[in-house]
Amino acid sequence: MSLMSNQVGMADHASAVERLRREFARLPTDSPVRLAKPTSNLFRFGRADDAARLDVSAFTSVIEIDPDARTAEVGGMTTYEDLVAATLPHGLMPLVVPQLRTITLGGAVTGLGIESSSFRNGLPHESVREIEVLTADGDVVVARPDNEHRELFRGFPNSYGTLGYSLRLRIELEPVKPAVHLRHVRFTNAEDAMAAISRISGERAYEDQPVDFLDGVVFAPDDIYLTLARFVDRAPWLSDYTGLDVYYRSIPRYAGNGPGDYMTTEAYLWRWDTDWFWCSRAFGVQNPAVRALWPRRFKRSDVYRRLVALDRRTDFSRLLAHYRGRPQSEPVIQDVEVGVDRGAEFLDFFHRDIGMSPIWMCPLRLRDERTWPLYPLEPEQLYVNFGFWGLVPRRGAQAKDHYNRRIESEVTRLGGHKSLYSDSFYTQDEFWHLYNGAAYRELKAAYDPGGRLLDLYAKCVGNGRGA
Repeated sequence: MSLMSNQVGMADHASAVERLRREFARLPTDSPVRLAKPTSNLFRFGRADDAARLDVSAFTSVIEIDPDARTAEVGGMTTYEDLVAATLPHGLMPLVVPQLRTITLGGAVTGLGIESSSFRNGLPHESVREIEVLTADGDVVVARPDNEHRELFRGFPNSYGTLGYSLRLRIELEPVKPAVHLRHVRFTNAEDAMAAISRISGERAYEDQPVDFLDGVVFAPDDIYLTLARFVDRAPWLSDYTGLDVYYRSIPRYAGNGPGDYMTTEAYLWRWDTDWFWCSRAFGVQNPAVRALWPRRFKRSDVYRRLVALDRRTDFSRLLAHYRGRPQSEPVIQDVEVGVDRGAEFLDFFHRDIGMSPIWMCPLRLRDERTWPLYPLEPEQLYVNFGFWGLVPRRGAQAKDHYNRRIESEVTRLGGHKSLYSDSFYTQDEFWHLYNGAAYRELKAAYDPGGRLLDLYAKCVGNGRGA
């Protein structure tokens, strides 16, 4: 085992668990429970203000790393930024590192996560070997795929803290090299892009070179790029997108038959965080004059999200648009998964009916035959995650949730799935049909029979208000 200065050790963790159990027992049982933590990557604003706060600050560190077994014991509230900082010195990384630095390991498991290694490694919860969970009655159980809590282990992904809170996770790690070589390949139609995604995901190679990472960006219906990346030992140069350059703008520039682009492995893992994909442009950060003055330490997704949260609380942008006589806009902040065979059909719909760009694409396939009941993806099926985050102007008397409901309906029609980190509008019948209400009710009865925690529909659709 290896212990580094930012790691706490199992004995300290066990003491923190006992303190947390005592604190949890003192919380009122007649109000919702909410974790008191400094960051969030959820986009469900306006949750219940009367929730009791549970201090989980003792669970924000890496506990142990075993470089020989390629495993890590990690506190459930540890950010991937801190986890990666602890694993890279060992030449290792988590099998899937979500795009944003302050996503926590527990959050990526209970709320799902994805990144460009997902076409070969699945989703973050698939590399978890065991989870230590604080349940609603104050017990702490260890769930593994082969013990008496195996149903909780399988049902924890996509439960969003409604079955309990992860305090510790044991995860697998994989070896890395110092740098990553990126090739950007352009397509002029979605059908060809989807066919390439399917072929590359199956072969894990392109033009006789291995592909370790695969994602893409849609700038327009006829301007689509796949980014194929692989580990390398050495690089002729290293690009830095935390300064004046913006990563996503480099993609068309480096596309074609040139040498591609190179980044350190660490910089590649956080390439999207610096500008929150492309969303920093809403704050002027991509303007060269503003960018030169904007400190590097503030070019981070968590900074931008706090600005969005402030805007939601103050209603500033809506009022500004009103007084300027401009149409109101609907926030469309979603990630959806659609089978690769329906991917072009989804993009046609999105360009026609929504009209937002760019769009992120990330292929994924379950890592093995195991299924996860609350997010029922099919084994062997290749999906494409489409991510889109921004504002769409409303037309005429359109409802304020018009576009989000259109997307939900289309994804359901195409047999896809939608992540629940942002606003959702399903009816209860629709929701429980899509997210396996029967399996959820069994887990809820076993691990929260008194209903101390919100149920999944109340939390993800009712915005924590019990709707």
